Amino acid sequence: MNRKLRMGMVGGGPGAFIGDVHRKAARMDGGIELVAGAFDINPRKSKEMGREQCIDPKRAYKDYQSMIEGELKLPEDERIDFVSITVPNNWHFPIARDFLQAGFHVMCEKPMTMTVKEALELEKIVKESKKVFGLMHNYTGYPMVKLARDMVKQGDLGKIYKIVVQYPQGWLVRPIEREGQQQASWRTDPKQSGAAGCMGDIGTHAENLAEYISGLKLKEICAELTTFIKGRKLEDDGNCLLRFNKGAKGILHASQISIGEENNLAIWVYGENRSLEWHQEHPNYLYVNQIDGPQEVWKRGNDYVAAKSAAAGRNTRLPFGHPEAFLEAFANNYCNFADTVRAKIERKKADPLALDFPSVKDGIRGMAFIDAVVRSKGRWIKLK
Repeated sequence: MNRKLRMGMVGGGPGAFIGDVHRKAARMDGGIELVAGAFDINPRKSKEMGREQCIDPKRAYKDYQSMIEGELKLPEDERIDFVSITVPNNWHFPIARDFLQAGFHVMCEKPMTMTVKEALELEKIVKESKKVFGLMHNYTGYPMVKLARDMVKQGDLGKIYKIVVQYPQGWLVRPIEREGQQQASWRTDPKQSGAAGCMGDIGTHAENLAEYISGLKLKEICAELTTFIKGRKLEDDGNCLLRFNKGAKGILHASQISIGEENNLAIWVYGENRSLEWHQEHPNYLYVNQIDGPQEVWKRGNDYVAAKSAAAGRNTRLPFGHPEAFLEAFANNYCNFADTVRAKIERKKADPLALDFPSVKDGIRGMAFIDAVVRSKGRWIKLK
C-alpha cells in the first residue's frame, strides 16, 4: 500500500486534551494523515480546529452525522479510511455504531460504551461490518508492558498467585468541575461519564493492564467506592478485592483525590517463581525479582529485550537511554491498528504482531468491570 491512511476525528476541539494526544500519536510514524473531522459540538469551534489542522474547510463538519454523509459522497480514494473517536463517554457507542455501519474502521477512546448491553451490541456490529475496531487503552502500548506480558506467557513467573495494581491521581481533590474546568466537568457528570467516575476513567486502565500482562480474567470483585468531595455525583476513590481465574487473587486501587499523585499507574505480578513490577511514571524499566537472587532491571531499547519479546522490539523506536513514553504508547497502538487496517484494505492476513492492540473484547471486559464495581457495594459480584 503506497499511501497514507486517511483519518477522520470526532472530538478533539479547542481545549481538548486527549484529542490532541491522538492526533500527535497517529501522525508519529508518518503513515496516517488527518483529513476530516467534526471536532466540537459547536460548529464554529469545529471549523476553528479544522483551520488549525490545515484541513479542507469543507471537511471540517458541524457534527458527526454530517461527516458520515459528506465522506460517503466523496470518491473512495478520497474519503477517510477510519475515524478516531475522542468525545465524552456517552457518545462513544452511537458514533462508533454509525461509522461502522457506514463502512469505516474505528479507533475509540475508552471506556467503550456506557453499559454492558451497549458493549455487547457493538461487538455484534463490529462482526457484521467486518471492519477493524481499536480501543485506546494506551498503556498496553508501552514496550516494557509487552515484555512483562510475554514473560508471564513464557512461564518465567510460574503460576500467578497475586496481582496488585494501582492508579492514584490527585487532580480532583477540589471540586474544580464547578469552576468550569472542561476535563473535570464531563468526567464527574454521570450523564456524560456513565455509572462510574474514578473507576470508569482510570480504574478501567488498571483492570485492563492486569488482564493484559497476566493473561488471566477477572471473575469476581468486591468493591468499596467513596465520594469524598461533597456534592460530587460520582465516586472519586475506589478499592477492590479481585478474584481471577486459575486461583489468582488481587487488589485494585484507583483514586483521584490522592494529593501528590499525578499518574501513578503501577502493577506488581507475583508468581510461584518470580515477580515483576512496572511503573507508568518510569516506563522504560521492568523490575523482575527472584527468590534467592538480586533484582533484575530490564531496560527498554536493549537487544536482550527484543530477543525476549518480539512485541516489545516491534514497539520500540529509540535506542536505550533515550526515554520513550506516553505519546509513543498511543502511537504504538495506532501503528498496529493502522497495519491491520492496511491488511484489511489489501485483503491480506495481518501480521500477528500487528494485531496486538485493544479490541472490542477489551471494551466488553471494561464495561463488565465497571458494572461489577458499581453493583458491589462491599459484596462479591461476578462479572457479567
